Amino acid sequence: MNWAYLPGWPEAAAALIFFIFYLGYALRTRRLAAPLGQHGGRLGWKLALRLLYGGLLGAALLGPAYGLTQHPVRTAGKDVWLLVDLSRSMNAPDVAPSRLQKLKAELANLVRRFPADRLGLIVFAGEAYVQCPLTYDQDALQLFLSTLQTSLVPAGTTDLVPPLKLVLARLTPAAAPAGPAPAGVPPRATAVVLATDGEDFGENLEPTVRILARSGARVFTMGVGTTEGSRIPLADGRPGYVRDARGRDAVTRLVPAPLRRLAEQTGGQYFELTDQRNEFPLLLTALNQVEGQAQQVRTVAVADNRYRYPLALALLLIGLDILLTVKVIRP
Repeated sequence: MNWAYLPGWPEAAAALIFFIFYLGYALRTRRLAAPLGQHGGRLGWKLALRLLYGGLLGAALLGPAYGLTQHPVRTAGKDVWLLVDLSRSMNAPDVAPSRLQKLKAELANLVRRFPADRLGLIVFAGEAYVQCPLTYDQDALQLFLSTLQTSLVPAGTTDLVPPLKLVLARLTPAAAPAGPAPAGVPPRATAVVLATDGEDFGENLEPTVRILARSGARVFTMGVGTTEGSRIPLADGRPGYVRDARGRDAVTRLVPAPLRRLAEQTGGQYFELTDQRNEFPLLLTALNQVEGQAQQVRTVAVADNRYRYPLALALLLIGLDILLTVKVIRP
């Protein structure tokens, strides 16, 4: 036996008020009966009756639950892919403590805000990998996010095409660009969050973006870094900084232009995470406005609230209390 609600001070206060008023009623009746040589004892069984149905009403309000019942839950959800840049430039400290560490903290909060949607994680630099497929399991995704570091992918310059192609390959059949969906497969709304510093050294991005735009997936880009830039610390805590081909310290800067263009072409929006501005709350608002197109029926086990039984018995006893009268004071 479980309870949907635990008794608290409102229930205790209601019981105390009932006791005080009823005690006053009993004392007043006894005082009126005393001059007539009566004591009003017939009121006792009414008191027991009222205490009984009062307790039953309280039990019904607290929701006694016994056993489990399978209930279908219909939801309209969407798929959200998180694309995270793990190139070495994400170790830059121009966004404290580093671009990647700040981004991980914000993405962890994002995941908690979308419990009814499927989320997946793709990491990339020169190549892209599915770190976590689409899932409703927030704990699993949080675990993957917590382990992100630039050493997870082969060292190389950033290429935005491979992660976007991975998203295209994993769109649900109804949202994919090639042909209609199979019968019985509901459409899925897809949102893509691309978090990077915008330094794209890969192949031409335009053909992939055009296919992505036709698929209906919306790309929300998050530029991480500052336009002033920063040197890139060496990995594993070693002293020094990454050097370019000329032997000078390499400087990485936020490049917003390609990220803005990518978001505009797919119906998304561009946001920034810098040392001066954090637009993740705006990103969360934009993702909330992407309405899920797929209605799915999921079966969940819930405790069966049996409040009807004590409520019905209490109403029966209340009716009995009204119908049966007691002459407390006889002439």
